[in-house]
Amino acid sequence: MAMMDDDKDFNRGPDLNAELGRRRGKKRVCRYCTDKALVIDYKDAQALKYFISERGKIVPRRISGNCARHQRKVQLAVKRARNIALLPFTVTHAG
Repeated sequence: MAMMDDDKDFNRGPDLNAELGRRRGKKRVCRYCTDKALVIDYKDAQALKYFISERGKIVPRRISGNCARHQRKVQLAVKRARNIALLPFTVTHAG
């Protein structure tokens, strides 16, 4: 019976994540924390387009690099801009 347990461990293969480690990119810094002069404003659609994907979704903070506080403010600004038609809710389907 002990032979069967050893075979199970052998057939699993090596744990590649433990040996090689995960490759991570450089941690992004919140642009609003570094530059205090920048203000998040729902009326500035050009600035908010940076936080919208090509599908029309709000970019997550791990991609945009915002801190949690400023990501909440960006999210609120995008939703307000959508409600008054400064930003689209979805992309127009061309085809």
